[in-house]
Amino acid sequence: MRQSQIRNFCIVAHIDHGKSTLADRLIEATGTLEKRQMREQVLDTMDLERERGITIKLNAVRMAYAAVDGTKYQLNLIDTPGHVDFTYEVSRSLAACEGAVLVVDASQGIQAQTISNLFLALDANLEIIPVLNKIDLPAAQPDLRADEISELIGCKPEDILRVSAKDGEGIPELLETLVATVPPPSGDPNAPLRALIFDSYYDRYRGAIPSIRVVDGSIRPGMEIVFGSHPEDRYEVSEVGFLQIERQATRGLSSGEVGYVVANVRGVRETRVGDTVLDAAHVSVAMLPGYREIKPMVFAGIYPTDNGQYEDLRDALEKLQLNDGSLRYEPESSVALGFGFRCGFLGLLHMDIVRERLEREFNLDLIATVPTVEYHVYRTNGEMEIIENPTKLPTGTTVDRVEEPFVKTRITCPADYIGSIMNLGKERRGQYLRMDYLDPTRVQFEWVFPLSEIILDFFDKLKTLSRGYAAMDYEMTGYQPSELVKLDMLINGEPVDAFSVIIHRDKAYEWGRKITEKLKELIPRQLFEVVLQAAIGNKVIARQRIKPLRKNVTAKCYGGDITRKRKLLEKQKKGKRRMKQVGTVEIPQEAFLAVLKVD
Repeated sequence: MRQSQIRNFCIVAHIDHGKSTLADRLIEATGTLEKRQMREQVLDTMDLERERGITIKLNAVRMAYAAVDGTKYQLNLIDTPGHVDFTYEVSRSLAACEGAVLVVDASQGIQAQTISNLFLALDANLEIIPVLNKIDLPAAQPDLRADEISELIGCKPEDILRVSAKDGEGIPELLETLVATVPPPSGDPNAPLRALIFDSYYDRYRGAIPSIRVVDGSIRPGMEIVFGSHPEDRYEVSEVGFLQIERQATRGLSSGEVGYVVANVRGVRETRVGDTVLDAAHVSVAMLPGYREIKPMVFAGIYPTDNGQYEDLRDALEKLQLNDGSLRYEPESSVALGFGFRCGFLGLLHMDIVRERLEREFNLDLIATVPTVEYHVYRTNGEMEIIENPTKLPTGTTVDRVEEPFVKTRITCPADYIGSIMNLGKERRGQYLRMDYLDPTRVQFEWVFPLSEIILDFFDKLKTLSRGYAAMDYEMTGYQPSELVKLDMLINGEPVDAFSVIIHRDKAYEWGRKITEKLKELIPRQLFEVVLQAAIGNKVIARQRIKPLRKNVTAKCYGGDITRKRKLLEKQKKGKRRMKQVGTVEIPQEAFLAVLKVD
């Protein structure tokens, strides 16, 4: 295939705007898969993606397309997620493409994440093809939405394609527009090899297998390659191929093509996403730019319920990090939970997905602690310390101030819910900036929130208040001083570090009360009294008591003097007191998970 006949593109959209269904129709229209192989969300290969109806991992597929004029083209589609927590996956896809199909739901219109993904595509200098999807819905307003898109990207409304991914309407026109509009890949097929690693995964039999986009030169079985980050190690290529749901081996990949390479790379860290693959005979060529270093925004501890699974958890995290470059982790220990890892995530959904993937794909049983963010602690001597673990927050006169991260948030919703959104923003310590009408029925808010206020359940509350119509996107703005305290949970006077949080002083009492009430429901009654307390330093701000299980020791004392019963009751009281000193309270896993869902 000539380089002029290759088209590399991706599809970007807000979550639930029909991106995966559109990819299905493109695969179907090009005959990439037989009818019997087709299913809904064919590029969403993980069970987790299919269950939740969202794309989590980018995925690549090669399609062969014969245009109306008879020219044959090779189309490489790299699928992208739509949720704000997986923006890093989107940026990786964009770096391997020359064009992007911008999908907008004709009934919902432009949403917050639509704008965010569009800006990412424009920053990557991609050719944008605007598409209105779901034009078959009764609530669709294609003319109104076309005007919105034309204002956003400066195109003519009549140039915007109108399709129904569900029915297949408009798909032939989209394919023709793709081959006519998206430029062919640039690059020199005769130059020394340079290929970008945009994804990577681990095969227990064949080692780490990177997905690559060849920029210059070519790669074929039998040649020796090196990775730019460690050029001293050489690997012989045993297989190259392209992705078509399954791996398809081929004789080689040339400039502009997308595929995979097997080179018996045993170390999972060696095929780092964003690295450059080079010919071992020409290692002095310039490296590709790669990706900007991603910074986690949410931190939580992940621990195995059985300490014997610690090594398995470490291996699992190492392998998972191979195809999720945004995951960060380091070892830590907890008095309550034993040995585990402090992990950094892009958001709460990202954290939830990682935990579930670890449990499903590696057969682990895990507990996650309360998520927190990264705080800057300034001491009186001028030193600054970065804290993401609440148990490490210093207190006392040596602390000058504590700063927390703030994010600028765009919220798009129907105008009917303006009052509800305003109230929610005030509850979460938001700084209101502005509100604009996108059209007579929809508005877009701009707020600045503390990141800690939106990582837990803000998105869920937003969806509930707006009956599912609101959309949200956010970006970091910097750090600001806040009146923050460390809130500890004590069980029979012993702090449980897994429940510790850094929280604003005004919200500490309410949080402590809710957690103690929730723990009272979930911790089973013991043979002795269990006291639950929420405390800031030495000051207890909330308290609950779990009554002990009682045995009627006086049942056998019938008749006789009352002092006999009193002696037995006194003896039982001493036994309970002794049991409380040496007994341990078993905390069920549900208690740790319940903290994430406090209403």
